[in-house]
Amino acid sequence: MKKILILCLCSLFLFGCQSKGKSKSYKELMAEKEYTIVDVRTKEEYETSHIKGAIHIPYDEINEKTNLEKDKIIFVYCKSGNRSGKAYQTLKQLGYEVYDLGAFSTIDLEKE
Repeated sequence: MKKILILCLCSLFLFGCQSKGKSKSYKELMAEKEYTIVDVRTKEEYETSHIKGAIHIPYDEINEKTNLEKDKIIFVYCKSGNRSGKAYQTLKQLGYEVYDLGAFSTIDLEKE
């Protein structure tokens, strides 16, 4: 009886915690709605290389005076994901629909 109970609990943890819905990838979201990509790294990092079409706003300059279109999805990224996480939190609090792309080197979009 004890073995059956353990087996049932293991099954519950393995299969019961799986997500029922599939979240969309950033590329799917980009195909569905207008968006703006914001590079939140330093000016020097941005000038070295960035995602094609991205605008530059350093993460520590994002505030209530930031003027982005609220009807567009905002995607943010940085070098490692730390600064983009902070920018994500700020933009979310300001009412934007925002997604954190994370680290620049891992993003599969055209770069320039």
